[in-house]
Amino acid sequence: MKRAPRIAACGSWRSPLSAAQIAATGVRLAQPRIAGEHVYWLESRPAENGRSVLVRVRPDEPARDLTPAPFSVRSRVHEYGGGAFAVTMDTAYFVNDADQQVYGQRLEDTSSHVLTAAPGCRFADLQVDAIHRRLIAICEDHRQDTRAPKNTLQSIGLADGRLATLAQGYDFYSSPALNPDGRQLAWLCWNAPLMPWEGCELWLAAFDAGGVPIDPWRVAGGSEESIFQPQFAPDGALHFISDRDGFWNIYRYADGKIRAVTCDAMDYGFAQWNFGMSSYGFLDDGSLCAVRCRQGCSELVHIGADDAVHSVRRELSQIEHVHVHGNQLALLAADSTHPPAVIWQRGKRELRLTRDAERVPANALSTGEFVSFPTTNGETAYCWYYPPYNPEFRASPGEKPPLLVKCHGGPTAMSGNGLDLRVQFWTSRGFAVADVNYRGSSGFGRAYRASLRGQWGIKDSEDCMAAARCLVERGWVDSRRLAISGSSAGGFTALCALAFHDFFRVGAVYYGISELESAMRDTHKFEAHYGDSLLGPWPGARETYRLRSPLHAAANIRCPVIFFQGLKDKVAPPDQTQRMVQALRINQVPVKYLEFPEEGHGFRRRETLQRTLEAELAFYGQVFGFTPAMDS
Repeated sequence: MKRAPRIAACGSWRSPLSAAQIAATGVRLAQPRIAGEHVYWLESRPAENGRSVLVRVRPDEPARDLTPAPFSVRSRVHEYGGGAFAVTMDTAYFVNDADQQVYGQRLEDTSSHVLTAAPGCRFADLQVDAIHRRLIAICEDHRQDTRAPKNTLQSIGLADGRLATLAQGYDFYSSPALNPDGRQLAWLCWNAPLMPWEGCELWLAAFDAGGVPIDPWRVAGGSEESIFQPQFAPDGALHFISDRDGFWNIYRYADGKIRAVTCDAMDYGFAQWNFGMSSYGFLDDGSLCAVRCRQGCSELVHIGADDAVHSVRRELSQIEHVHVHGNQLALLAADSTHPPAVIWQRGKRELRLTRDAERVPANALSTGEFVSFPTTNGETAYCWYYPPYNPEFRASPGEKPPLLVKCHGGPTAMSGNGLDLRVQFWTSRGFAVADVNYRGSSGFGRAYRASLRGQWGIKDSEDCMAAARCLVERGWVDSRRLAISGSSAGGFTALCALAFHDFFRVGAVYYGISELESAMRDTHKFEAHYGDSLLGPWPGARETYRLRSPLHAAANIRCPVIFFQGLKDKVAPPDQTQRMVQALRINQVPVKYLEFPEEGHGFRRRETLQRTLEAELAFYGQVFGFTPAMDS
């Protein structure tokens, strides 16, 4: 006989998901890649203090770890890294986190050898150039200037690790791509103050007999055109993604002419925060598999020789990476009932490759609803709304749930509706969650991203309040119990909402920015001029930086705030959070501060992930007046 749900205050429900479970199983997967009869991907493991391991699987065999401890496969170029490995039939090449050098490892044993001998240099976007017996990679050279390192496109000899410059002169490089016969090289580059999703250039060059690029020319791009993922088709034609028409669409360049392959009011590309990102690839017959985003949902499509677009996988609502090889397809994808997993499609056969064994029955999950809502300036913004749900509990009669508004980072990131157990942590305890894609988010076209220019800290925080107001007006949540939480740039958004508006009743800030002048001045090269578009060119806009900084408006904050900070953070330095905490304490605002000596920007360790979830829940319990259930 089925037991009737227990009546209990929202926030106090006993959840089937403990913080310890989420922390232990929260393996981050990245950049699956097919090579021969194998699929490779990276796993960042909280249980191993965030160590990133290269994993390989072949049909009908269990996955195998390739990276022996203490190696960890992670690049720190631009601090966010990516593109940290490449494989041949017998060797894996990878960037080791500890020294940022490139290593080679034979695939049939664990023997590794260092390939580069360039202390002070970091490498990313590794590509194998088999014809010239070398790797092609982005190099970030910190040897002369650690604050403004030199970025170049380099080759790395496989025999001796010798470095040779292939392209230089721009502030940033990414995305090297070789044509099928190895005679041409394409790449992206851009100069500050641009970010790659604002504007960058696509270049192409032929190799001379010695493998040196000659007579390079600019194919596309500029200060108002963002290019993503150059890639050559089997017939040698260069393809790329551009937002020249307002959305990231696919283009083909051949015989000196560019033509559109897709013409959709949807994004086929991503904001290039990491190296090695991929959203499309070619099958043997020259047709494409690609992912596009519509209203916050991903869709896998097939694009034939006639450029006709056909949807092939509607159930995968959040696709983060696509790699195509021959007639095989590897995806990093999620849906509303499955967290991100590596999916390998071989003809009609499909394998779901994942080591995250933690599963919650589908009938115990809260499903996100796409909500559009009016916001300031007569514009529209979006969020995913997750109602509280736990089959074992229901709220007291007349009780509306507290609302947790989540602000993603970037601010150009995007929140999808793939299963995120961290969201279910809250909904299964009686919280409603609004995961906001505020103006500036990617996935909704160039105009939506660009609408945050000069308005950072204003439009994003207004959208978070507008989302909460919409849900209150619909009668879905309690207007007296509104919380806001954000990390990184989302932490800044949360602090702006608290400092410049009297709306939310409590906040949680994960490694957020509170004082903009020093944040922009002291940050790493990649983001050193990010504020030029988000706030205004420095130092001309100095007053805007001061007025927009939550630290200088800390006296306005009267609601409780909890802060979480890694002491090795190079993106949002610890002193930002420490100064904000001190200002609130001086003002006698209830504040809690937790710091983690071994964490950087983005928490990776199991103990940290568990402690932060438990502390945030307990903090909300104190503010909203409920007692969290003890995890079993």
